[in-house]
Amino acid sequence: MQKSLQTIVGIALVMVLLVSGGMPVQRSAAQQNNWQTEAEALLEAMTPAQRVGQLFLVTFMGDSAPNDSDIASLITEFYVGGVVLLRQNDNITGYGNVEDVPVQVAELVNDLQRLALTGVSTAPLQSGLLDEDAVPPTPVPPPPETAVPLFIAINQEGDGYPYSHISSGLTPIPNNMAVGATWNPVFSQNVGEVLGEELSALGVNLLLGPSLDVLEDPNPTGSSDLGTRTFGGDPYWVGVMGQAFTAGVHEGSNGRIGVIPKHFPGNGDSDRPIEQEIPTVRKSLEQLKQIELAPFFAVTGQADSAAGTADGLLTTHIRYQGFQGNIRATTNPVSFDPQALANLMELPEFAGWRAGGGVIVSDALGYRSVEQFYDVTGQEFPHRRVAKDAFLAGNDLLYLASFALGDGAYD
Repeated sequence: MQKSLQTIVGIALVMVLLVSGGMPVQRSAAQQNNWQTEAEALLEAMTPAQRVGQLFLVTFMGDSAPNDSDIASLITEFYVGGVVLLRQNDNITGYGNVEDVPVQVAELVNDLQRLALTGVSTAPLQSGLLDEDAVPPTPVPPPPETAVPLFIAINQEGDGYPYSHISSGLTPIPNNMAVGATWNPVFSQNVGEVLGEELSALGVNLLLGPSLDVLEDPNPTGSSDLGTRTFGGDPYWVGVMGQAFTAGVHEGSNGRIGVIPKHFPGNGDSDRPIEQEIPTVRKSLEQLKQIELAPFFAVTGQADSAAGTADGLLTTHIRYQGFQGNIRATTNPVSFDPQALANLMELPEFAGWRAGGGVIVSDALGYRSVEQFYDVTGQEFPHRRVAKDAFLAGNDLLYLASFALGDGAYD
């Protein structure tokens, strides 16, 4: 429990830093100490409900956030820690005009943050107040001492939708495979800088990416093939390109965007689509360290610079025989396995990064694969148990995308 509390302090610290204009990796030790003190005071002032709410990244429908919307309720009454913007949820519409997408996204983000910090949104009410006697809901702003800005997260991998959710109004960026094919980390960093600068201008402060999966055995006709989402098939170069890209996003955003590489500990050798069924990677731990884990080492304990260091890692729903032992149908995926995640974080390449505030973010907890793991009949989805198990496994932020019965897209 104490460790979880310390992790929450770290998350609160990151959010305080976002308002202050920078991530901790780019500030002095004295500033970090000051912000740590501020974050601890903030946490101490929070109610238990407020602390619990900060654990969740949620999704929602619509391109605005009026006071009478579901997302407004989640922010002002349940104190969620952040949101993930998804095009399929109509969060990115440009109000029907693709040229207006940047303006619409910026207005949405501003209203989301207003709800978190003041309890008030400027967006028109959903009801429209057609009845002149109707009374709009009264916003209840959080006390100033516990007001915390939201994480505003997005997937933006390049090559347009579905892997880049904003495909209009921003500089088009190439996919990871095209970047990797240059064999030039400077180019990767430049792409990251452009992306970081433009997303930051819209108010986005958390990037779920880049993908650091290693495409070891390409299978273009297979349903689990990574396609062009990976920097390549060489672990060293995937790490080099990923580190350069991470540095670029940090520098382009002036430290205002947290970078969360995925899909930790590596999805390059899975044999089935992860959103539909939990795969198993049958390699020894040493093999995993040489291939799947190597790119993640490059953006954590082996990063050459603070800017090239990831702020967190997004865990994926895969079983790994190399450090989970004999795999059975009941074996938890690593994202739900406390011992497996702990063993990974104890590796020398991760231990210092984790102790220094590295955050673990769960992959979407509503994927069909997760549903079937908990109920093979697909008739029930134990929401509370899923969230509890993911948190107890060691995930600091819980991503609740597709958090209901049904299919979910793989982000």
